[in-house]
Amino acid sequence: MMRLHKITTTLQLLQKSGQAICLMPRIFLFIIFSFLFSTISAQTVDDDDEVDPEDEITVTDPKGNEEVIEFPEAMTYDLDSLLNLYMSKTYLDAEDCNMRDVNPTYSREEYIDRLSRMPTIMEMAYNDVVQKFIDRYSGRLRHSISYMLGASNFYMPIFEDALETYQLPLELKYLPIIESALNPKAVSRVGAAGLWQFMPATGKQYGLKLNSLVDERRDPIKSSDAAARYLRDLYKIFGDWNLVIAAYNCGPENINKAIRRANNVTSLKGQDGEPVPVIKDYWHIYPYLPRETRGYVPAFIAANYIMAYYSLHNICPMTTRLPAKTDTVMVNRLVHLEQIAAVMGLNIDQLRSLNPMYRRDVVPGNNEPQAIRLPMTETGRFIDLQDSIFNYRASELLSKRLEVQVNDDTPTYYHKSKRYTRGKKRTAVRRTSTARRRTTATKRRPATKRRPAARKRRR
Repeated sequence: MMRLHKITTTLQLLQKSGQAICLMPRIFLFIIFSFLFSTISAQTVDDDDEVDPEDEITVTDPKGNEEVIEFPEAMTYDLDSLLNLYMSKTYLDAEDCNMRDVNPTYSREEYIDRLSRMPTIMEMAYNDVVQKFIDRYSGRLRHSISYMLGASNFYMPIFEDALETYQLPLELKYLPIIESALNPKAVSRVGAAGLWQFMPATGKQYGLKLNSLVDERRDPIKSSDAAARYLRDLYKIFGDWNLVIAAYNCGPENINKAIRRANNVTSLKGQDGEPVPVIKDYWHIYPYLPRETRGYVPAFIAANYIMAYYSLHNICPMTTRLPAKTDTVMVNRLVHLEQIAAVMGLNIDQLRSLNPMYRRDVVPGNNEPQAIRLPMTETGRFIDLQDSIFNYRASELLSKRLEVQVNDDTPTYYHKSKRYTRGKKRTAVRRTSTARRRTTATKRRPATKRRPAARKRRR
């Protein structure tokens, strides 16, 4: 971003000095901009290549070729950061479940049989790549899976309601596991946010508000509805659920490019000259996908497997105490969450966990009515105490001024900077020199007689 700012500034300066640009050789301008943009490209490539080796897996195909696959970002989250979330600290407990912390090994046929018996619409195919992800979930990430099994009691009902509304396969409810590890405040390195990891442009396209104070991508209910509509639209494009979730990860444009490259559409024709049908299959276009997307569908299949067969791998779900029921109240004034917490005696972290869409704890109800989620037993008290809530430390917590006065005092002391003085002296010297040259030139110029004006001829 800093380099982009420098380029923008350079363009503005060049636009202001139009005469200088006309005199500057074009090749010199080409060299300047080529250097600047090549620097940006190099920076982007470096950022993409910096991946922790522990966040990758290596798969060897039957021909002996090794392939490095990048794990989805959520699979690399630290478990401690997830356990420090308010919902985890308040409603989850890690208790002994009388199971050994050992991951049993099973045969290839057993994995295939279990995947085939899962009651799903989506294809749950098995291969070596899927096995690698199952091993990672059941091995190194087994304690994270224990957390997700407990946290799923908070969010799975919301996901299922949204998917059921649009008649989508319910196994898609496990997509946020590989997207955000069920962390509603998760933000990826490319700017995706929320449980469903919406990018800003896609979120706005599906009606999620995003500004300095509100980010509805973090709202579990609104983002789940938007995600269901997005998945439905992707299925209308591709007609294959594996391609749908791959497109959810890298965008439909990259999937279309991979389909064209895998099928070589421009050259594939049958013996009779008719075009060969295009193969739209995730595993067929697999080599042409981005590196992280190549691991996305296998990670999704593995997530469905481990959430169904966790007990066979000695994984214990964290004990869950369901939180109290909640309800919403609408406000049409500017209010800070700390005002509500202080007046009503509520925990500020609880309010933040119930309202993760408010980025800076400020609810901008003065712009348009906003909903605040509270424990159901507290909604009546909020209505009774709302005047006290709005007035509590309002000048301190909501410090934006509505009107300001301009200082019109006459300055009594004026200090000329050295830069200004030197510039003024240089200008005076230039003017004096120019006047002297003009005077000298006038003295040296020989006197010339004026020609008499030609008389107009009479017609």
